[in-house]
Amino acid sequence: MEVQGRAKHLFSIYNKMRSKNKSFEDIHDLYGLRVIIDTERIADCFSVYGFITQQYPPIPQYFKDYISIPKHNGYQSLHSAIIGPKGHMVELQIRTKRMHEFAELGVAAHWRYKEKISRDDANVDSFLRWARELIKDADSAASFMEGFKLNLYHDEIYVFTPKGDMKTMPAGATPIDFAYAIHTEVGNGCIGAKVNGKIVRLNAQLKSGDRVEIITSKNQKPKSDWLKIVVTQRAKLKIRSAINEERRLQIEKGRGIWEKLLTGTKKLFTDSEIIQQVKKYGLKTPADFFSALASQQINGEEVLERANGFKKEESVTKSASDEARELDEYLQTARHELEQQGGLVKKDEVVIAGMSNIAYSYAKCCQPVPGDDVIGFVTADGVAKIHRKNCVNVSNENLLKSERVVSVAWNRKVETDFLAGIKIVGEDRMGIMNKITTVISKFDTNIRTVSLNARDGMFVGTMMIYVRNAEKLATLMDKLKKVPGVFTVERLIN
Repeated sequence: MEVQGRAKHLFSIYNKMRSKNKSFEDIHDLYGLRVIIDTERIADCFSVYGFITQQYPPIPQYFKDYISIPKHNGYQSLHSAIIGPKGHMVELQIRTKRMHEFAELGVAAHWRYKEKISRDDANVDSFLRWARELIKDADSAASFMEGFKLNLYHDEIYVFTPKGDMKTMPAGATPIDFAYAIHTEVGNGCIGAKVNGKIVRLNAQLKSGDRVEIITSKNQKPKSDWLKIVVTQRAKLKIRSAINEERRLQIEKGRGIWEKLLTGTKKLFTDSEIIQQVKKYGLKTPADFFSALASQQINGEEVLERANGFKKEESVTKSASDEARELDEYLQTARHELEQQGGLVKKDEVVIAGMSNIAYSYAKCCQPVPGDDVIGFVTADGVAKIHRKNCVNVSNENLLKSERVVSVAWNRKVETDFLAGIKIVGEDRMGIMNKITTVISKFDTNIRTVSLNARDGMFVGTMMIYVRNAEKLATLMDKLKKVPGVFTVERLIN
């Protein structure tokens, strides 16, 4: 620890009396004390402050915490004032050694600390000499800063919020990148920005030292053009996600409008018939048609009128019972091979009621995998059927209180792959299935069966895949949700 003291210079006192219009008696910071701690723990600064103020009373209105909230130039220190011996007010500064170097040498010290370079390193001295020469040669503060930033920050820039918080951004970042770095909602609602107090365009490139204020509006929504402007991956992902969600909502809204128009006509139109009527608008898919209908780019009544002039084949929509039957048949087919290999699975994958050598099988209705909360039911054949606890077939309270219920726990040593089903809903666009299967194959997962049904520009896909446990299944589902055009991914339950 190092303690430095100073008495305010006569010229400094004179300048303060002039600038503040005060008499000499009103100048209280004639003495100053600086405590420099050789530590990296910020908490130590507050500990020292607490120790000093126990000996000498502090003056609360002079306390400033520049450690938790650094100044816009990165300066950090604890500032306060205390009543010292003989009643004199003493200015107090408490900081770590790194903070002190930053205060004395500026960004150069911050760079040295960040790169963990030795104080004795010759490169550091060379760098500091370069900085001093740059100051000497610069004809103005502006030209110095420009030269300094161009030479120092090649790959990243340091930008500040209006409150002085520093954000590290890649070179070429725009106000939109900065907005998403603060918060997703700030990025989504960004309509403009002020850089150093001046309004700039959203595609303006930020520079180190810029102070950026984002202007937002609740009515603003991300635009596809933004993807050509932003450079950070976070901003790109958030923009795509927002556009994807907005398109999905528009498609649903447009479908609702179309169905209302068809009410009372007793007519149904196939996808091809819809496309045939909207080709002149430059639309290629039913999803495009519904989206345009929702945004009032086309007139639905006009399209319906044109469609009535052509022959249409009635298409019978599937009832809920038909879809349920098809799903059941699909699941039965998917599991058929597994049953042929042996209806009862290995005896070491689960522990039932704390006992071994009990015959069991997995319920086909919910297909539990390791990591799921499970429960067992003993059948009349003496075989324990393993269900997920949230399975609809075991939600009956009377059934749960039955003596046939047994506790089940997964064997942590199991290395078997389990069959699980997932349901994917998304926009029917070209190449969507290829993107989905690519994600699954990269995840080192085998696909058992795939079923895909498309209607009105939307698709519903069901897959049976082999996974090791519920955690890996959840990770895979999260990756699938990020595929462009995919709206929802969920576990398949018959």
